[in-house]
Amino acid sequence: MHSQFGDVVTEANNSKSRVFGVARAFAVLCSVLFMFSSPGTAHAADSQNSIIVSVQNQSNSNGVSEKKPVVGVKVSVATSAGLAVGDGVTDATGIATITVPAKDDYVVTLDVASLPSGVTLVEGTKTVVNISKDAFTTNAKRVTFFAGSVHESGASLFDRVAQRLVDGVRLGLIIAICSVGLSLIFGTTGLTNFAHGEMVTFGGMMAFWFNVMLGVPLLIAAPVVVALGGVFGLAMNGFIFAKLRKRGIGLISQLVVSVGLSIMLRNMYLYQFGGRTRPLSDFSLQVAKHFGPISITVRDLTTTIISLFVLLGVAGYLQRSRTGKAIRAVSDNPSLASSTGIDTQKIIRIVWFAGGALAAMGGLFRGLDEQVGFEMGSGLIFLMFAGITLGGLGSAYGALVGGFLVGLLVELASLVVPAELKNAPALLILIIVLVVRPQGILGRKQRVG
Repeated sequence: MHSQFGDVVTEANNSKSRVFGVARAFAVLCSVLFMFSSPGTAHAADSQNSIIVSVQNQSNSNGVSEKKPVVGVKVSVATSAGLAVGDGVTDATGIATITVPAKDDYVVTLDVASLPSGVTLVEGTKTVVNISKDAFTTNAKRVTFFAGSVHESGASLFDRVAQRLVDGVRLGLIIAICSVGLSLIFGTTGLTNFAHGEMVTFGGMMAFWFNVMLGVPLLIAAPVVVALGGVFGLAMNGFIFAKLRKRGIGLISQLVVSVGLSIMLRNMYLYQFGGRTRPLSDFSLQVAKHFGPISITVRDLTTTIISLFVLLGVAGYLQRSRTGKAIRAVSDNPSLASSTGIDTQKIIRIVWFAGGALAAMGGLFRGLDEQVGFEMGSGLIFLMFAGITLGGLGSAYGALVGGFLVGLLVELASLVVPAELKNAPALLILIIVLVVRPQGILGRKQRVG
C-alpha cells in the first residue's frame, strides 16, 4: 500500500515537473519576444514621430519591374503653413528619415535638381506630397517617390508568364514548407491551428533579432532560428493544447483558443516590433541575374534550392524512417496507431517541434524575400489553408503538393487581376475544392455517420 502511494506521489511530482518545465520554456520564449525592443533599440525608434521618404528608380526588364535606390536626393518637410520642419538626403538604401514633432499635417517636397543625371520622376510634376494627420496610423509615415519607367510594353506574354512561373515556384515552396507542419498537426490531433501563422512570424522576427540587433551573420543564426521555432511549437503544444486535449476539450473550442492565441501573439509582435516592415541586414541589396526571359537574385535562387531540398528531405524522412512511418500512421488513424504500440503523444510532440521548425524556416525565407513584419505569417495563413485543403487535409504530401500549386496560382493570377487581388483566386480554389472534392487531391474519402 505504501509502495503504491509512493508511486502515485512520484508520478504526480514528475507530472508537475514536466508541466513546470514546459511553462518555463514557454515563458522564456515569450520573454525573448519582448527583447525585440528595449530603450535605444527598435522600439525606441518607433516611439518618435517621423516621416520616411524613399526614392526608388523603377525600371522594367523582360516584364519584371525592378527597384533600385536613388542616392543623394534632397527632400524636405514643412508644416501645412509653410514652416520648415526638417530636411534630409537619401542614403544607400534610397531612404531619408526626418523626425517631426507631432502627428500633424505636413508637406513633403523632393528637390528635382538633386536627382542624378538621367533619372526623372515617373510622374514628372509630382514633387510634393501632402500628408494629413490621420495618415499617421503608426509613429512613422512612409512616402515613396518613383523614378524611371514601369511600363511593360516591351515584354511579351511568354516572358511575363515565364517570370511569374519562377516567382510562383519560389512562393509555392515557401508556402509548402510552412504548410507541412500545419497539415501534420491537423492529421495527428485534429486541430486547425490558426496560430500557425504567428509561428512563421516568430521565425522571421528571431532572424531579425539575431541578424540586425545582435549582428550575428544570417548563415550562423539560421540554424538557431529554426531550432527556436521548434522549441516554440513544442512549448505551444505542451503549455496549451496538450492540456486541452488531456481535459477532453473539443476541437471547436481548441480552434477558438488558437484564434485567440493568434490575435494575442500578433499584438505582442506589433507592440514590440512596430508596424512597419524591416529588412534583414544580410543579403538585403542584390541585383537580379538574368536567365533568358526570367530574372532572379542569387539570394532568391539560393532559398528556392534550399527549400526544394528541405521538402525532398521531409518527404524522404516521412516515407523511409521509422519515426516518419509512425507520424504517417498517427495521421491516418491515431487510435489504430496507438493500439499497435506507437506512442502517439511522443509522435504529437515530434510533429509540433517539426512544424514549428519548418514554420520558422519559412518565416526566415519570407523575411529575406518580403522583409520582416508583424503580420507576415498571418498574411500567409489562408494561403497555407488553401494549400493543405487542395492537397488533402492531414496529408503531409498533400501539403507539399497543394502549397506548391497555390504559390504558382497566386503569381500567375497577377497576370489577369490587380496585384492587390492576386490571393483571391487561391481562396476561390479553396471554396471550390471544399464543395467538389473535400478530401483534396491526395486525400481519401471517409464515411461520416
